[in-house]
Amino acid sequence: MSVLKVVLRILVILIVSRIVRIVINRVVDNFMNPKASKRLKLRTRRVQTVGKLLKNTATYIINFIVLLLVLNEFNINLAPLLAGAGVIGLAIGFGAQSLVKDVITGFFVILEDHFSVGDVIEVGGKFKGTVEMIGLRATRIRSWTGEVFILPNGNISDVTNYSVNNALAVVDVSVAATENLDHMVEIVKSAAAKFEDTNIVGRAEFLGIQSVTASDVILRLTVLCRPNTQSAVSRHLNAEVKKAFEAAGNPRYYSIEAMERAGS
Repeated sequence: MSVLKVVLRILVILIVSRIVRIVINRVVDNFMNPKASKRLKLRTRRVQTVGKLLKNTATYIINFIVLLLVLNEFNINLAPLLAGAGVIGLAIGFGAQSLVKDVITGFFVILEDHFSVGDVIEVGGKFKGTVEMIGLRATRIRSWTGEVFILPNGNISDVTNYSVNNALAVVDVSVAATENLDHMVEIVKSAAAKFEDTNIVGRAEFLGIQSVTASDVILRLTVLCRPNTQSAVSRHLNAEVKKAFEAAGNPRYYSIEAMERAGS
């Protein structure tokens, strides 16, 4: 009977801990709701990241308490165990300074909102990709080609975040120096005026002549676009400029033979 009571109490502890974990996760999910974050005037990116951290922290704390309660059911004196754990923890703290550094850095990364899950960042000029997970010890980044980088938070420095503000797509167009400059500028301006893309937040603008050499004149175009879409927008704008020169019959971008084939 005594064994049966102990087993039942352990089952009750496990069930209650499971219920508590579910309740905490639901509370955190409600807090992460975009409407709730807007009502509380919190940034959605930060709320989502902190929400995952709160879930992980709550899970660790609940599991630790469950372990202590289960040990107590076996009549194990917890006072010496906790005292010994404190001493061991202090020793580990001195011996694992890098781990403590990682945890502290991870906490401030989340608190100060340097970057969040889903952001595209570049760390130290070496690792660039989408943030998949931010933990207290490490951050996981997936590159656009599929590689996964797991970086200790203490080693994260010189972070460039491409997902916070709008980006500027820059396109340089090369035309022959022997061409009529005003005519070339009109073609480029016309292509910029007609340019449309779902990722742009403004109109494409012709800035002017970027450089001049004996053989080429470089004309520069810019367009403001959504965060981390400047590469796709630049490729699209390049294609539209090429088509504009083709329509104008520019010999550098469209040969006479191609024009004759298109006419036939």
